[in-house]
Amino acid sequence: MMTLPRPSFTASQALGAVLLTGYVLMLALNLPGHLSYDSLAQLHEGRMQVRETWGPALYAWILGAFDSISPGTGVYVAASGFLVTGSLLSFRGLRRQVSWAAVILGALMVLTPTLLIYHGVVWKDVLFANLALAGFACLAQAARVWDAPRRPWWALAGALLAFAAAAQVRQNGLVAPVFGACALAWIAYARGWRSSAAWGLGGLVATLAVSMAMGFLSQPAQAGPDQAGSRGVRIVAHYDIIGAVAVKPTVPLDIIRAHDPLAEQQIRYRATALYTPERVDYLGQDDQIGLALWGLPDEVVFAQWGAILTQHPDAYLKHRWDVFRWVFATPKIDACLPVYVGVSGPETLTTALGIAPLMEPSDQALYNYSTWYLDTPLFSHVFFALVALASAGVLLWRREAADVIIAAMLLSALAFAASFALISIACDYRYLYYLDLAAMAGVLYLALDPPYGRLRRRLRWSQRETAA
Repeated sequence: MMTLPRPSFTASQALGAVLLTGYVLMLALNLPGHLSYDSLAQLHEGRMQVRETWGPALYAWILGAFDSISPGTGVYVAASGFLVTGSLLSFRGLRRQVSWAAVILGALMVLTPTLLIYHGVVWKDVLFANLALAGFACLAQAARVWDAPRRPWWALAGALLAFAAAAQVRQNGLVAPVFGACALAWIAYARGWRSSAAWGLGGLVATLAVSMAMGFLSQPAQAGPDQAGSRGVRIVAHYDIIGAVAVKPTVPLDIIRAHDPLAEQQIRYRATALYTPERVDYLGQDDQIGLALWGLPDEVVFAQWGAILTQHPDAYLKHRWDVFRWVFATPKIDACLPVYVGVSGPETLTTALGIAPLMEPSDQALYNYSTWYLDTPLFSHVFFALVALASAGVLLWRREAADVIIAAMLLSALAFAASFALISIACDYRYLYYLDLAAMAGVLYLALDPPYGRLRRRLRWSQRETAA
């Protein structure tokens, strides 16, 4: 009697099914997307082709482009989420085998708020993380076939576009392409340091050129030069000046006082009373503070800022440490907007966009689901930083074709998080979302072909040689 062969279902296929199921589940639970004020404001900019905020012009343009396909953010959410799903699916081709441990880990990952809910939130922080992950996934594919007869131009082009967009979508997003250029230099090092330098520097310059072109072309013609960057830097300067005086009241404000004594008094006595390292927003509760700060010329504000940094670094560093502690360690997670669902914003925006503010029962259920995780390591940037650091160490120890690329991704996420020590103005959990996502992706990559099996084989071989 002839027996038919049983159909085999490999771990690679199972992981693919798990990731795609997670993606479909994310869409089913979140479409057409969750929108906060920031989301609505940038969608309005993209649809109307105007500049009304200091958010990234490219992000508004992207929202507008998807909105022109189908009004709203549903298509955008689907495309943004697939950047991550597609990247994780591509990891399977980077290893010689896929373990069942990766399947189990993938199933757990797609059920976390990091993948299940956050990809439904229309925030530039989420898109930046997705683009950065996609860029490194493309570089990893290029590393896998670098020595093939034909150069992997498709993978390099994908990495360039993803990194260029990432650098525009997030103000400190340049960290990702810099680490990507270092990874590209490593790929090319086998053919000598000249080849390595040419590919690394050439890739970075090309990415920056494309990124600048994206920023220029996404700027509405009638809006004039983009002031988003300079406005953002000035807000950081305001926060640092007030914070330094708040933690050390004896810090002088001679430069501001010489220009406007009333502004110096407003900062010293009104602003410091509202100051908190949790977020800068509380300063907006007093209109007089805003009038005093924005009434000062740029040169006065930046000169005073520089004087504090050089003459009173202790006050600056104490303020900055407190602010960074809030965004990195989130000592009170509920105060740092750990998750967002529904649609909420000013009536002028929702009316103009034709989007009704709402919190559906399904949205409330999602929020309730996320609260199960709030007091666990899965809502801790510190935990994910340790995971990323450990994973990068293992990958750099193994150092196979794509390992260094994934390690560079993890190190870029750590550097991105560290950059908030200088620029953070609020503790919102989403700001360091890239760190969490990269750490999860790095662990999944390691789980595909765990290095402990290879280590065990090396030890067994060493023992045999010793015995012989």
